Amino acid sequence: MKLALLGGDPIRKTPYPIHTTIIDDAEEKAVIEVLRGGHLSGFSASPGERFLGGEKVKEFEKSLAKKFGVKYALTFNSATSALHGAMSAIGISSGDEVITSPYTMSATPSSILMVNGVPVFADIETTTFTLDPSSVKECITPLTKAILAVNIFGHPSKLDELKKIADLNNLVLIEDNSQSPGIAYKNTIAGTVGEIGILSLNYHKAIQTGEGGVALTNNSDYAYHLQLIRNHAESVVGKLPEKDQEHLTSILGWNYRLTEIQAAIGIEQLKKLDFFTKKRQNLAAYLTKQLSIFDFLTTPIIRNGSNHGFYLYPIKFESSKIGISREVFVNALKFEGISIAEGYVKPLYLEPIFQSKSVYGKDSYKGNVNYNKGICPNVESMYYEKVITTDICKYPNKEEEIDQLVLAIKKVLNNIDELKKKSN
Repeated sequence: MKLALLGGDPIRKTPYPIHTTIIDDAEEKAVIEVLRGGHLSGFSASPGERFLGGEKVKEFEKSLAKKFGVKYALTFNSATSALHGAMSAIGISSGDEVITSPYTMSATPSSILMVNGVPVFADIETTTFTLDPSSVKECITPLTKAILAVNIFGHPSKLDELKKIADLNNLVLIEDNSQSPGIAYKNTIAGTVGEIGILSLNYHKAIQTGEGGVALTNNSDYAYHLQLIRNHAESVVGKLPEKDQEHLTSILGWNYRLTEIQAAIGIEQLKKLDFFTKKRQNLAAYLTKQLSIFDFLTTPIIRNGSNHGFYLYPIKFESSKIGISREVFVNALKFEGISIAEGYVKPLYLEPIFQSKSVYGKDSYKGNVNYNKGICPNVESMYYEKVITTDICKYPNKEEEIDQLVLAIKKVLNNIDELKKKSN
């Protein structure tokens, strides 16, 4: 068959089904209950029961804490807000360095900038694309205060190793677990190894409330700070018991509160998390098996003791084994109607906000952070040369979508000589 790129008919001619987390009668009933009750938000920025939110927010937080096996689950209006809250709660301030990944959504390092901290980017592993503990060690300076790990694509970082590094150096480990909710890690789950773990309830995540986030922790002090930070702390602290005043007098809060409607949806969505996770894992297993015949593609690993949530399905591409560039390969598949992308995100330190070094307080920073190209060779190789991602393991896609991807790859191979000529 002739490639669509070269004038033939595409394999897939219809759009993919819209990713859904099954907003059905359960969510509708829950929302109507809130609407008829008349209280669309239960929060008030003053001491008392309403400072912690309404009935649905409290119920949702209780369900989250039970589901993830932690003492405290604090809801926020986004994972970005929750990350910001976490940085503030652990005391990151002007000039403090926080080591994190450059291979993630911008909100991860931006949360450090929001408290005038300085993101320091460590390199990633080329197997799971998570922080490389050996690179993290090399990034530690006297100014380092925390490690912000990212459990990217659905696979946990080497959390035990990162926790050990943090403990040995008197640092705090935080997990951006937006893409890996409920995923097994040894005898626990991702998002609960660090002092605070962040979940996302954005519309394209495993479960959703449209927008929303969660901070998980077992630390009562951090939980207390997070409750203050999300709800105008500065207007509340002076009215708190005297025993709390000394270390809270300068705490600044924001309006990061979740509505009752969102919480009502979240309660029902949480019940479906395991279902969606299993669907993605089953499709990913099928895709891995189907792709095993192609020697120029390396499928995701699942490290012993871990599982994988497959928020995205990452593949490593080896151009030397097929004779065409990743760009040509991916473009040919896109013309066939396949949902596929190259590179994931550009290494974040190469973005203007970091190249200019203009956001954090320079006058108070005593370090010399490096954002030059080349500081993280693994992530640059993955972005510029190796990584391909697809989201076809997301519900409600089926094996049919995967079969189409495999057929499209075979079609590329059958037309490889023509592609080589076109790309020369």
